[in-house]
Amino acid sequence: MVIAALGLSYMFFGNLRAALTVITGLLVGVLIGVVTEIYTSGDFRFVKKVAEQSETGSATTVISGIAVGMQSTAVPILLVCAGILIANSLMGLYGIALAAVGMLSTTGITVAIDAYGPIADNAGGIAEMAGLDESVRNITDKLDSVGNTTAAIGKGFAIGSAALTALALFVSYAEAVKLTTIDILNAHVIVGLFIGGMLTFLFSAMTMESVSKAAHEMIGEVRRQFREKPGILEGTDKPDYATCVSISTAAALHEMYLPGLMAVAAPLVTGLILGPEALGGLLTGALVTGVLMAIFMSNSGGAWDNAKKYIEEGHHGGKGSAAHKAAVVGDTVEIPLRTPQGPPSIF
Repeated sequence: MVIAALGLSYMFFGNLRAALTVITGLLVGVLIGVVTEIYTSGDFRFVKKVAEQSETGSATTVISGIAVGMQSTAVPILLVCAGILIANSLMGLYGIALAAVGMLSTTGITVAIDAYGPIADNAGGIAEMAGLDESVRNITDKLDSVGNTTAAIGKGFAIGSAALTALALFVSYAEAVKLTTIDILNAHVIVGLFIGGMLTFLFSAMTMESVSKAAHEMIGEVRRQFREKPGILEGTDKPDYATCVSISTAAALHEMYLPGLMAVAAPLVTGLILGPEALGGLLTGALVTGVLMAIFMSNSGGAWDNAKKYIEEGHHGGKGSAAHKAAVVGDTVEIPLRTPQGPPSIF
């Protein structure tokens, strides 16, 4: 990507300024990935701290994971800010768009490492259901731990590039409606800022509640099967997997109706009722809170999950210990927190 950017920049612009903006975006993305790994990998102190906190119960596990997620927003945001300033100084707003292209150039590997996590996780499930040797499960657990980190890294790339892309799109909107400034002394702009910030939290709440509803229905179905087919626990009866998969698939589609409608309707209603300035404020508020919320949710989830894996490796009492039980609670919290974090970053 760097070589192509250098060649194209010299070909079309006669200098290397455009290439430098692309390289800036690429470097920011790589650094965000490194920072994400530090906060979500069991090899570093943040996850180890969450695991240590698990010794005093699930409450401290949850609190520690939330703190790690909040703390993890600082460096990525500063990196994005640095990238914006450098790109803007080189080629203005067009440079910011090129920096976003630089980050998005890693889409192939980002999608690959993001998909690696579920593959490793399912491999562990297959190993357990097939009754393979415990050593196989130990290997897949380690792979799953790596998958949690790579998934968080992939999401970090996506969130950072979404921020830069949103800024470029915001400039296009401002030009279309002849909006030169966003005046925070304008009451309509302030209202738009608050609405935009609120929408990110409302959207996150809806998607998290959707996970909770689907899980509740799934648990009900599993309990029904255990009740009607007691041989499942003894291995003499086979579970009805198809019904569980159907519940998950139907919930995934049905529960996104309202959030999807809200994402489309909220900007339209705000713009039509309060005007283009208020809509500009809404987009600004949603951009700021959406990026922060997405990083927080993603990294908190990764820290909780890998803290559990770290304990299962034999630290702090290992599997079955009080610390492990507390870490399982944290891992349960991370599923509805991390799974739907993508939409807030895009919204």
